Amino acid sequence: MLESYEGKKVPEVVFVNRRNDDWIKESSEDLFSGKTVIVFALPGAFTPTCSTTHLPRYNELAPVFKENGVDDVVCLSVNDGFVMQAWQEDQDADNIHFIGDGNGAFSEGMGMLVDKAEIGFGKRSWRYSMLVKDGVVEKMFIEPNEPGDPFKVSDADTMLAYLNPNAKQPKRVSLFTKPGCPHCHRAKNLLTEKGLAYEEVALGSGGLSYSSLQAVTGHGTTPQVYVDGERIGGADELALYLK
Repeated sequence: MLESYEGKKVPEVVFVNRRNDDWIKESSEDLFSGKTVIVFALPGAFTPTCSTTHLPRYNELAPVFKENGVDDVVCLSVNDGFVMQAWQEDQDADNIHFIGDGNGAFSEGMGMLVDKAEIGFGKRSWRYSMLVKDGVVEKMFIEPNEPGDPFKVSDADTMLAYLNPNAKQPKRVSLFTKPGCPHCHRAKNLLTEKGLAYEEVALGSGGLSYSSLQAVTGHGTTPQVYVDGERIGGADELALYLK
């Protein structure tokens, strides 16, 4: 089992990353001093679990974390700055502060640098999350030392349960649309006016067709709006729901 770093000060490291196509340097002091910060570390950008579950849920819950006293949410991986910048753009994860630990210095200092040479990754970070207050680790959730890529305890919901088990979570809104649809545009405006974030699934992207829309929603028109898994309907039904 990898050892917890709870009660210790995070390693002093200078990270070199990309922001707006420029190189910037950020030290551990810059990231953690005088702040409450969540860090979730993962094996690699663009990898399946990291891209489909780990990162998206932290991005989704970042506003809730900030409502509960967290100043910043950091995603850390042993990747270079170009890769981390490209991943952030690909994931549209504007709520997350991406840090590439390109040389693995921070991960090694945390005792979380592991050898994944058998799958061609070289040295990478083990998957974990932690709550850091003024540079000192208060709590860590470290994935069990099992074969493969376990993902059981470092997720965003586990961290939120530690911070505040009674925290109010945002509604999960999914919106099926098609290009040029005025009712879809209206539905998106209604959601934006209410401050509700939504996932847009557009016909024509990723192979989604009218047949797919019918198979998934049972309806052949757009928009189709779902809130927490419940079908609301089109723009008119959404307007009534939001009232």
